Amino acid sequence: MSQTFKALIVDKQDEQFSVEVQTRTLTDLPEGEVLIKVHYSSVNYKDSLASIPTGNIVTRYPFIPGIDLAGVVVSSRDARFQEGDEVIATSYEIGVSHFGGYSEYARIPAKWIVPLPDGLTLKEAMVIGTAGFTAALSVQRLEENSVTPEKGKVLVTGATGGVGSFAVSILAKRGYQVEASTGKESEHDYLKKLGAAAVLPREEVYDGKIRALGKQKWFAAVDPVGGEPLASLLSQIQYGGSVAASGLTAGTKLPTSVFPFILRGVNLLGIDSVYCPMEARLKIWNRLASDFKPANLEELIQDEVTLEQLPEVLPTLLKAQARGRTIVKLS
Repeated sequence: MSQTFKALIVDKQDEQFSVEVQTRTLTDLPEGEVLIKVHYSSVNYKDSLASIPTGNIVTRYPFIPGIDLAGVVVSSRDARFQEGDEVIATSYEIGVSHFGGYSEYARIPAKWIVPLPDGLTLKEAMVIGTAGFTAALSVQRLEENSVTPEKGKVLVTGATGGVGSFAVSILAKRGYQVEASTGKESEHDYLKKLGAAAVLPREEVYDGKIRALGKQKWFAAVDPVGGEPLASLLSQIQYGGSVAASGLTAGTKLPTSVFPFILRGVNLLGIDSVYCPMEARLKIWNRLASDFKPANLEELIQDEVTLEQLPEVLPTLLKAQARGRTIVKLS
């Protein structure tokens, strides 16, 4: 076993902030029952925030970010995992307060680890990552609330991002008529390849005015955007429909009224992938390896990068330049 390895280190000392690849030893890793040789990680919005001094994600420095990882067990003090097992670890405190996936080795608490399901490779698991998991959780919650393809159109906002791209692909595979909202005219063909029946400009969802009730356009929606666009969206959901909300790229305030809820029976479903219970987490990952697995998984890969490229890649999510998923190859 290699005693030294490479990792991306973010550090903040006084007024100095740095993001660079450094060499570390296994003794630098935090406590955890399972030592993993990381093969792949991915780039998420939280990871981009962790790479800037004002991101309010990292609370102690120096730190290894990366909220997703997939790899092979090197050693384990937990009977559920053995040397050689292929595993996934996402969410919980990984990449936030516990060293994350931008590292050739990671030591993770066993209770945060998911065995790699049959039907997925380690690379595919990180193409999916937290973004795909959040999208799958959103679709499952919608369907648990009586959303079916026969009920009407489903809108996906922020459709070129990781969550949005996966939501379009999963919904299309399941037979829904998906309308994808984006501000990127250049990505219409990409969204149609994923299965979108129509691509709408952002202004068709939110034109700058929030109405108590608007025209009923969609029976359901997957929304990773939040803020005022979500408030506008709620006013346009059909009677008895649902919105699965998982993000805040447009802000944290939700200036809506009670009217969509008490006059149209609209359901606002909160989606949390971070502390999703393990029983539900296992179910979602198994569905992502089977009936939820996008037929066009390769289409969702924007780029495959190395640790050394991450300092330049991470800021792209904060500049709305990302499309689909960027994965990080470590082994």
